[in-house]
Amino acid sequence: GGVSGAVEIGLVRHFPTAWNAEGRLQGRTDVPLSAEGRAALARVRLPARWRGAPVVSSPLGRARETAAALAEGAPVRVAEALTEFDFGAWEGRIGAELIAEGAGYGPVEGWGEDFAAPGGESVAALSARVAGALAAIPGPRAVVVTHRGVMRAALALATGWRWAGPEPFRIKRGAAHPLRLEGGRIVAAGPWERLEAR
Repeated sequence: GGVSGAVEIGLVRHFPTAWNAEGRLQGRTDVPLSAEGRAALARVRLPARWRGAPVVSSPLGRARETAAALAEGAPVRVAEALTEFDFGAWEGRIGAELIAEGAGYGPVEGWGEDFAAPGGESVAALSARVAGALAAIPGPRAVVVTHRGVMRAALALATGWRWAGPEPFRIKRGAAHPLRLEGGRIVAAGPWERLEAR
């Protein structure tokens, strides 16, 4: 690792909650995994090249539980800065209903870097937070279990996407999304790697 060396990070999204199934914005709300989410998690493990790497997690329970299962008994480090995008007053609301109400929420293609929920954080603040969190992870390799918003920010930094127009990447559940950092900067994203069946 070291400051100058390259670090490889495998980003993994937490397994599903009841709010995911309902299309609700979770943000900082600490919603546990659903029974279906737990059952799906019990059936998978990390791809071979990521097994044994240190596992770092968001502090939210849905990520910590996913991380603990994937770490297979190894300790999990919690990093506060990997917590989900703060949706403020919109947390717990269904995205489609907010769109119908004309509340200012909309598909991510239209967000832009100053997008923020009422009482929440901006995309620019999220991006800065995520860049700092990932730069602090020691190499040469680590698995980071986090949230779609955090992953979107990391992949945006890797690809140069500016939160306008279609995303140039797909975030898949049940996969590790490789990122490469050099000198603490996110420089590239590799193709996602499906988690393996147990």
